[in-house]
Amino acid sequence: MIPSRQAGDILAGMWLLICGVGRVTKTLVWDRESAIGGTGRVSVPAAAFAGTLATQIRLAPPRDPEYKGIVERANGYLETSFLPGRRFTSPADFNSQLTEWLPVANGRTVRSIGGRPIDVVETDYQAMLWLPPVDPPTGLNHRVRLGRDYYVRVDTVDYSVDPRMIGRFVDVAVSLDVVTVTCDGQLVARHARSWARHGAVTDPEHAATAGRMRQALAEDRRRRAAATRHHPDGHPVTMRALPDYDALFGVDFTYNPSEKASSQ
Repeated sequence: MIPSRQAGDILAGMWLLICGVGRVTKTLVWDRESAIGGTGRVSVPAAAFAGTLATQIRLAPPRDPEYKGIVERANGYLETSFLPGRRFTSPADFNSQLTEWLPVANGRTVRSIGGRPIDVVETDYQAMLWLPPVDPPTGLNHRVRLGRDYYVRVDTVDYSVDPRMIGRFVDVAVSLDVVTVTCDGQLVARHARSWARHGAVTDPEHAATAGRMRQALAEDRRRRAAATRHHPDGHPVTMRALPDYDALFGVDFTYNPSEKASSQ
């Protein structure tokens, strides 16, 4: 289970599964997921992912009953053999139970392959490609200027950032589990990723820092307002009311409707 159907999350989930196997097949088949190849062509993120792994992504033909049947049978098997009778407290708990159940499922005979997956995986493993020394690009990444509210948004959830970075560009990197924010290579926020539809995740240290900054700003404003300004020679600057300047130049901005009527 992954947080969203965005390309970065899908590719991160794929990479997690591939790392679990230790090698990658020469071809990855997808059923035209919109983030992978909804237009009939492999998307840019998916192409970069496949290129790093030296493999290729093959998109299933549109409305093809054979490919559709494969997907539906796999989903149906999970619905009838894994889900019944189970309770899940979180997405992490779902993934944990699924991981524990997969060895049991792979030990059962599958009619389409004429045996058990656990017995034929070694043969397939020898024909697979080695993983590259560099991880492929996965996850969600973007750059944004940190606003005065010192929060960045991922999907529909806001995450707090060190308020001392307000006004500067920060880089947001999102994995399946963690949201990290950096500024010029310095870590300024790290949160567990929330799967909520809406919400705000706040680091207490960020909130405390923001409170101290607001207090310091208020004190600075009071100090400036109370301070007496001086000329370069030392004598104080007289603060005059604005109407004094109107009288000095002989202007009057007071609106009088009766005078306007008499002039007409």
